[in-house]
Amino acid sequence: MDLAERIKSFSDLGEKLRTAVNGRDHSLQLNTLIDNQHLNNPWFTPEYVRTAINAIAFELTEENLIKWTGAYPRLKAEIKPVQVGVIMAGNIPLTGFHDFLSVLISGNNLIAKTSSKDSELIVYIGEMLCSINPGFRNRIEFTSGNLKGFDVVIATGSNNSSRYFEYYFGKYPNIIRKNRNSIAIIDGDETTSELEALGADIFLYFGLGCRNVSKIYIPDGYDFTSLVKNWESFAGCISHQKYANNYDFNKAVYLVNKEHFYDTGYLLLKEDSKLSSPVSVLNYEYYKSQYAVKQQTELLRENIQCIVSRSDTAFGKAQSPHLWDYADGIDTIEFLLKKNLAGIL
Repeated sequence: MDLAERIKSFSDLGEKLRTAVNGRDHSLQLNTLIDNQHLNNPWFTPEYVRTAINAIAFELTEENLIKWTGAYPRLKAEIKPVQVGVIMAGNIPLTGFHDFLSVLISGNNLIAKTSSKDSELIVYIGEMLCSINPGFRNRIEFTSGNLKGFDVVIATGSNNSSRYFEYYFGKYPNIIRKNRNSIAIIDGDETTSELEALGADIFLYFGLGCRNVSKIYIPDGYDFTSLVKNWESFAGCISHQKYANNYDFNKAVYLVNKEHFYDTGYLLLKEDSKLSSPVSVLNYEYYKSQYAVKQQTELLRENIQCIVSRSDTAFGKAQSPHLWDYADGIDTIEFLLKKNLAGIL
């Protein structure tokens, strides 16, 4: 199977996903799956599962796939496939899809350990791909148990799980991803539409993704309370039981500890130097100059997944990465190509 065939297969997958989510081909089976995800993982509401599928589907166009793979001329050459073990996270729907895509578009074989919190969606999409091109059937293996028979490993998890990954997989060529957080930098001149879009970066998937904004930097003297007026469309998140439980718990902790915070009724804003914030909490920090905040964030770069601002990722686009926007800034395709060239087989 050459690169052109792989690109055609994934662009056809994108088309099928777009039509299915919009109520046409595959719609009954897929939409039933979407509607039932919350039974296994309460954070996976039908709305957010559809959002995740749409984000993937609209990236899987022939134009995007050609542009992405065109940066790697070696993908056109015939290679002996590497057995790539992928450990998938389950914090947001289909968070393991990009690794799934990267392994297969590069001509390698996938052995994927699915997350117990998100096991059905990726398997279903894998089956859709195989129905488009049966040649992928002997290239894809899903497991809920231990990984076996792999040559290289790509593992995504928390800082705690990364220590486990490094212990067990350190002797293999690997990509091991840890916790990262995303931030937004406000310069004070943003339009209402930009600030409204920032709300999606904060609230989408209840803030559980590494690309969700967990902290904002605002200029000295800026009235951050004016921000929340633009986020009222997301106030419904407080109706979600698990989100509400987090909100109540964090609010109680801050009150008991007599910590200052601002309460919107659905989000707690707290001045804090930390990048990471709990569910239902958004940290903020004032800065004196653009130069100062750029210096500060540069020092924290290894802990930052995405920066949302007028000069970085556009407001509202944090959870809509392009195919070439790699997690942790690690080029997965280049990693896989180097493993082939190194002759590990």
